[in-house]
Amino acid sequence: MRNLMSIKDKASLTSELSASFVVFLVALPLCMGIAIASGVPPACGIVAGIVGGLIVSAFSGSPLLVSGPAAGLAVVVAEIVQQYGIEMLGPVLMLAGLLQFLAGLFKTGQLFRAMSPAVI
Repeated sequence: MRNLMSIKDKASLTSELSASFVVFLVALPLCMGIAIASGVPPACGIVAGIVGGLIVSAFSGSPLLVSGPAAGLAVVVAEIVQQYGIEMLGPVLMLAGLLQFLAGLFKTGQLFRAMSPAVI
């Protein structure tokens, strides 16, 4: 019977697991910090990081892509929570994600190539 995993596959899996663990160790406190800075419980940040990581990995176009929380999002999330309450945070962010998805689908990012990189 043939071994299902070759030595090369095992080495690759080991290095990928260790890299994933390092990314996890970096992203976890960042997710919690963004949640706290946004005025929501740290558990919300952890859940958002896990869900976001699973979604990005499922739809990723590159095997080398590393995704994680963006600290600049804390200001936006804090404003949404302050203005609309935590119960509206999910629907508003889902709508923002839908807009981003549609922008990618219709390749609207090409419009920004007409602008100087210094302006952007």
